[in-house]
Amino acid sequence: MAASPFLNYLRNEMRLRGYSIRTEKSYIHWIKRFIYFHHRRHPQEMGPDEVRQFLTSLAVDAQVAINTQKSALNALAFMYNKVLQQPLGDLGFQHAKQGRRLPSVLTAQEVSTILAQMQGRNRLIFSLLYGSGLRISECLRIRLQDIDIAAASLTVRCSKGNKDRLTLLSRSLEPALSRQMEDAITVQRTDNQQGYGPSLPHALHRKYPGAYRQPGWMFLFPSSKPCLSPYTKQLCRHHLHDSVARKALKKAVSSTSIRFKRINCHTFRHSFATQLLQAGRDIRTVQELLGHSDVSTTQIYTHVIGEHFAGTSSPLDML
Repeated sequence: MAASPFLNYLRNEMRLRGYSIRTEKSYIHWIKRFIYFHHRRHPQEMGPDEVRQFLTSLAVDAQVAINTQKSALNALAFMYNKVLQQPLGDLGFQHAKQGRRLPSVLTAQEVSTILAQMQGRNRLIFSLLYGSGLRISECLRIRLQDIDIAAASLTVRCSKGNKDRLTLLSRSLEPALSRQMEDAITVQRTDNQQGYGPSLPHALHRKYPGAYRQPGWMFLFPSSKPCLSPYTKQLCRHHLHDSVARKALKKAVSSTSIRFKRINCHTFRHSFATQLLQAGRDIRTVQELLGHSDVSTTQIYTHVIGEHFAGTSSPLDML
């Protein structure tokens, strides 16, 4: 199934449109599930009714989360509307509404406690998540040319919505960053001697054949092993996989006394935003630093702050 001409055609269409590898894998996953759900019928033989049945099954039988429903719908809408030219129209399918969920955040002391359980590369990764408000994918995609230690700024490339942005870079990280950059360049030099280097975006390897030798294109957090590029099928070194960071975080948290908070990589980004607002920073500034398109997305953190933001206290405290 994975090597079917139709799925390869869909992959090519996504790459032609500049979709990320993550999106490509997600869409292929849901399209395959859709095909298997309907006993391997070709999507051209199906339409809105079959899509509605599949989405209903996900919601009712599998009881998947709301965002999972949306991912499946987006994949099928791409296939029918943009590739097969068979518009789905109004499916009459209403997925459940997402209620407001307050993110879990850490205090500065809790962040310090967790970071104290880490060393070297892992500590730097989570220091950047917290100090610069990064998503884990953004952090691991950092290339050496994105770091401006002198200006204390970090350029985030091709973030959510395919946008670039500038964010803060803590000056306290300069020694650790300098060491990690030197380590990354050492890895690149070794790779270059064997004729390969970091994976490059788009068709840059054709436009600039020697770009893989330039230090600026090296990932700050290179993977431990080289791999074949999904685009060129040539040997290269990609960035570290996010599972490495998740495992390091789980181990660090288990060594602390923090027991009743749900903590993942994104928690550090939530904590960055919350603590900036607590310190009196303008919400528009925080919006820009996070890369949110709409300020209403950033406003969720004002609800997290609660007492500190509103300047109120519980009536019980007045007794």
